[in-house]
Amino acid sequence: MEARSDVGVVLMNLGSPDSTAVPDVQRYLNEFLMDKRVIDKPYLIRWLLVTKLIVPRRAPKSAEAYRSIWWEDGSPLIVLTKQLEKAIQHDLQMPVEIAMRYGNPSPAEAYDKLLRQNPQLKEVILFPLYPHYAMSSYETAVEYAKEIYYKKGYGFKLSVIPPFYNAPDYIDAVAESMRPYLQQDFDHVLFSYHGIPARHVRKTDITGKHCLQVNDCCHVKSPAHDFCYRHQVINTSELVAAKLQLPADKWSVSFQSRLGRDEWLLPYTVTRLEELPKEGKKKLLIVCPAFVSDCLETLEEIGVEGKDLFINSGGDNFTLIPCLNIHPLWVEAVVKWCTDMAAKQ
Repeated sequence: MEARSDVGVVLMNLGSPDSTAVPDVQRYLNEFLMDKRVIDKPYLIRWLLVTKLIVPRRAPKSAEAYRSIWWEDGSPLIVLTKQLEKAIQHDLQMPVEIAMRYGNPSPAEAYDKLLRQNPQLKEVILFPLYPHYAMSSYETAVEYAKEIYYKKGYGFKLSVIPPFYNAPDYIDAVAESMRPYLQQDFDHVLFSYHGIPARHVRKTDITGKHCLQVNDCCHVKSPAHDFCYRHQVINTSELVAAKLQLPADKWSVSFQSRLGRDEWLLPYTVTRLEELPKEGKKKLLIVCPAFVSDCLETLEEIGVEGKDLFINSGGDNFTLIPCLNIHPLWVEAVVKWCTDMAAKQ
């Protein structure tokens, strides 16, 4: 493949604190939770909630959690995103940088580095590493990257990879990453996704009358599905389960990482981890397809806290299946999608 320097790629992930020190974690949480698409309250209420209530209480506990999963090279999410950058760079033949929605490096740093090293740059492909559309993940990442792009007046074109929750290459990669674990004896597979408030689903419903209002709304065809997180994660799970030929009674979907007392998407992962052993499902495989890189929410929240909850509730065996990280089929998919988009220039 002929190398190109007129098209660059920015892989954009969630982000991480710069270190496990409480001030760094506090700074990161403030930036994250003050995002109006994460906590969608009026600014003053959001500021009071975040700076006076949530972060002062949460930062020390989060710092301890980060310390429990921190690698020698730094934050697992940052390290793994860099590994993905290196892996696709080998085959892509285009310059690649990484950026984070919160923390470092910022999209501006990624854009500027691409331009310094490739003055003839005509297009940047923004690749949000979120398979599913949600205002608090995919949407905020894209809008933030666009805001910086327009504010700084870059001369290159900015193209964006759309959500890929049902893309065959993504489904294949998730399924094949899970397949080796299905060789062991198990009772159930739990697909655990990052939760969001139910009101977010209603807010992104472009019809205003479908999501969480129509009976079995996720399976009734609607334009709302293009922006519906709940529909998309259920669709991902169904496609992966079908690919792996999992019987309907051997898998289910749940939602983790709830914050606050508002209604979030149900069922909650913590509730299901308590219930499954009582249902006779004591050998559990759990996978988190909303995350393409292992991070605090997978390694600590599920791999440590979730495991303890399941075992203490009567479970016998708990296996966390790693995220895609740099699985060969995932690397191939990222390379393919970037190549295809660059060819459209």
